[in-house]
Amino acid sequence: CGGEEGGGGGGGGRTSCTVQFVQGIFVEKYDPTIEDSYRKQVEVDCQQCMLEILDTAGTEQFTAMRDLYMKHGQGFALVYSITAQSTEQILWVKDTEDVPMILVGNKFGKEQGQNLERQWCNCAFLESSAKSKINVNEIFYDLVRQINRKTPVKKKKPKKKSCLLL
Repeated sequence: CGGEEGGGGGGGGRTSCTVQFVQGIFVEKYDPTIEDSYRKQVEVDCQQCMLEILDTAGTEQFTAMRDLYMKHGQGFALVYSITAQSTEQILWVKDTEDVPMILVGNKFGKEQGQNLERQWCNCAFLESSAKSKINVNEIFYDLVRQINRKTPVKKKKPKKKSCLLL
């Protein structure tokens, strides 16, 4: 497992999805910060994993910090309002096109989101609703699966893994 980052513009639902996943509650209003971190132990495909989730600022003011997060993150959830610039920046910072990533359409139609997915990065796409608890867990589980496919697990003693999710 690896780290995941929530990216995308401010007000897109990134924090709501993260809090719904980790704490099981929907937050109507929150006080935006530069970053918040969360941890949650999950089982994905019969494998225990400790997720470390970094909910980053959704503003353009913190681009230097965002670049640092992207260098160290192992998986990325890009939550609406995502821009082509943000997606290209992740690929550039990681210096590879094989980055575990999911585009999350939290506030727009699925057809539009799938078009964005094909246009920008051919990454996975999910429509979600933190308020209605639709596809919230799937965002994080899909990223864990992508990370695990990228870094295969050696078949030894079963032990807990840690995932840093930005």
